[in-house]
Amino acid sequence: MSALVEPVARLIEAFARLPGIGPKTAQRLTFHLLRAPESEARTLAAALVAVRDEVVFCRTCFNISAGPECPICLDPARDDERLCVVEEPLDVLALERTRAFRGRYHVLHGAISPIDGIGPDRLRIRELLDRAGERASVGQPFQEIILATNPTLEGEATAMYLAERLDGQVQSVTRIARGLPVGGDLEYADEVTLVRSLQGRRAFDAPLER
Repeated sequence: MSALVEPVARLIEAFARLPGIGPKTAQRLTFHLLRAPESEARTLAAALVAVRDEVVFCRTCFNISAGPECPICLDPARDDERLCVVEEPLDVLALERTRAFRGRYHVLHGAISPIDGIGPDRLRIRELLDRAGERASVGQPFQEIILATNPTLEGEATAMYLAERLDGQVQSVTRIARGLPVGGDLEYADEVTLVRSLQGRRAFDAPLER
């Protein structure tokens, strides 16, 4: 029989299911909320409910949004000729902080990972190919699609897959330069590194410098 009352045990279990949260951290978070003022716990609960009720994914780029389309897709000042493909909405936030890219985005919501059972059909790849195909069909292909997936095995595999599928649909497919550490995530990179990665992007099939 557990020494914890059921609501406490349920909250610990819920925290432990979050990415990066282990059992010990889940317990610390739970007991912090038990000791915190009631207003703090209720504010957290209200924020969680609001995220589920009020936040959706943009129907065009699949970034997080409060309406059918996100502010970036609605911004007429953005460059419609360039599209940056990223894995997660947090990557959009990281790139936007640099102010080095003024085009549009497409969020895949993950990367191809056969070992985890994640294939192209589990991601927003079909929608990306449709966006590129629709522009190409009317004689206005994207001038450039930047593949800004993470420099991990999964990110590289996803970039290679996309480059092959996009071939002939856009004027240029580029890959962000390796200013980012291999195995790292965009959301944790500093702004200088991200700027250099964008500025140093190359054609996807260009050989690496030795």
